[in-house]
Amino acid sequence: MSLKVAIQMDPVEGIDIDADSTFALGLEAEARGHQLFFYLPKHLSLRDGKVLARGRAISLRRERGNHVTFGDEEVVDLSEFDVVLMRQDPPFDMAYITATHILEHIHPKTLVVNDPASVRNAPEKLFVTHFEGLLPPTLITSDEKEIRAFRAAHKDIILKPLYGNGGAGVFRVKPDDGNFQSLLEMFSLQFREPLIAQAFVPDVANGDKRIILVDGAPAGAINRIPAAGETRSNLHVGGRAEAVDLTPRDREICEAIGPALKEQGLIFVGIDVIGNFLTEINVTSPTGIQEVKRFGGSDIAALIWDAIDTKKNT
Repeated sequence: MSLKVAIQMDPVEGIDIDADSTFALGLEAEARGHQLFFYLPKHLSLRDGKVLARGRAISLRRERGNHVTFGDEEVVDLSEFDVVLMRQDPPFDMAYITATHILEHIHPKTLVVNDPASVRNAPEKLFVTHFEGLLPPTLITSDEKEIRAFRAAHKDIILKPLYGNGGAGVFRVKPDDGNFQSLLEMFSLQFREPLIAQAFVPDVANGDKRIILVDGAPAGAINRIPAAGETRSNLHVGGRAEAVDLTPRDREICEAIGPALKEQGLIFVGIDVIGNFLTEINVTSPTGIQEVKRFGGSDIAALIWDAIDTKKNT
């Protein structure tokens, strides 16, 4: 059955077609005969109870410099679509949260992936705290005395913004680091929200594993190795991707969180695992589809569309 699919994302013309997960999802949708419509988050509107989007029909192809063809601009009623993929990148700010509220007006008749209410209630670094025994020692607070006490207890720690993304603003603070006070001042000036402190996990030198779950089940993984002299393993700050298998501990983590993900309509999720610890559950705009397939793993775009097609046909 052909589906009408709207994709809410950042500018499609500027994506890296060899890495972008939304591009892979779009190609798979078209291969199944689905029709694609693209719009920017700022062009989503709620007017007299109707959810409208101003955008254009698109077709995609894996051709560098010529990967998208646009139709004419039009305003559509998203309630007339079968699926909306909410795929814009964070930050997870009030604009993002507002978009989830608007899209709730059409979900689940129009299937929004991921479920907008669940996305709103599952910020990456907070949702993970609901699963006891999986995290490294973690503190979330704006209280400087508590942060100092946490550092005194764990010595070598990571500080990062609670709603950051892509490795931005992540600092390792070693026991002898003289920049600790300056970092606290910087965080307090730049962010109104609490920050997150975690005990440093030395296993990060061996990689930060991204595991992708589809409808609550593990579907594939890659390992991201930090560049020399770098704590962060994010690919866009110099991390290197490599093939990796799931360990028994990885599967234990997936089994612990999978039922909750499935129940909450979080079809496409990427989790980050360092050593034996789960550090984040990414539900906003997970990545890694193309890297997993490139290393001989599952075709995760196909698995996601299998899950979507199943939900639309039941």
